Amino acid sequence: MNFPDVLMVQGKYQVKPPLPFTPGVEIAGIAEAVGAGVAHVKPGDAVAATLPHGGFAAQAVAPAASVVPLPAGLDFRIAAAFMLTYGTAYHALKDRAQLASGETLLVLGAAGGVGLAAVELGRRMGARVIAAASSGAKLATCERFGAAAGVNYEQEDLREALKRLTGGKGLDVAYDPVGAHFAEPAIRSLAWGGRYLVIGFAGGDIPRIPLNLALLMERSLLGVYWGAWTAREPEANRANLAQVLDWIVSGRLRPHVSRAFPLEQAPAALAELSGRRALGKIVLVTDPALAG
Repeated sequence: MNFPDVLMVQGKYQVKPPLPFTPGVEIAGIAEAVGAGVAHVKPGDAVAATLPHGGFAAQAVAPAASVVPLPAGLDFRIAAAFMLTYGTAYHALKDRAQLASGETLLVLGAAGGVGLAAVELGRRMGARVIAAASSGAKLATCERFGAAAGVNYEQEDLREALKRLTGGKGLDVAYDPVGAHFAEPAIRSLAWGGRYLVIGFAGGDIPRIPLNLALLMERSLLGVYWGAWTAREPEANRANLAQVLDWIVSGRLRPHVSRAFPLEQAPAALAELSGRRALGKIVLVTDPALAG
């Protein structure tokens, strides 16, 4: 499950499927059949895939270009939880921000699925990661996954905390899947030449940014639309996902699935996600024995 599932159900996502529709944009399981000309996957293979919608189901159809064969033995709960979040985060940090080892990275909404992926990948890429989240429990999770410092932005002024944590030097990169009133202080906290990554607007409001903030410090505001990029650059996306999978299989990344709901409890799982109670990822499982 991903926050776009919540937004799609609410009719607030940039993609609005015609009603009625089944939510779910990320799946893992066994390939039952493949279309003509599909060579990289065969029936019986373990696969993960992204799709426009339709994933909250026992069976689904996915575009062949978005289907990735899985290494033997990879837990399907993990496989269903990495493509969108880690794909987005790695594309953002590597391709858009060109994050370098030794730089300082701020991750807003750091305990959510796409945020925790950025925390883990930022650490893997050699950055000093500052996690920002809304509770001490969430920040503790971020620290377990590689954050060097944390800001509880419900209790602290974000800009003042970032000034303190960077010794007044500012951030190199800010990764923002939240938007709302956190965007402007994050941009103001960027150092000379800093990069601000627009990931999404889980906070609900799309912020209006004074463009002089980009001009004054030669900051860059960078949009990240992983889904559209994968359609334009499928080979580059496959290479990114192959690297992420290699890190997962070797134990250098650990996608965090905090809870698995039975498929029939999808509404309760959506409520958990929309209520900002999830740490990392929530998944739905067709086998009730795998729930918990």
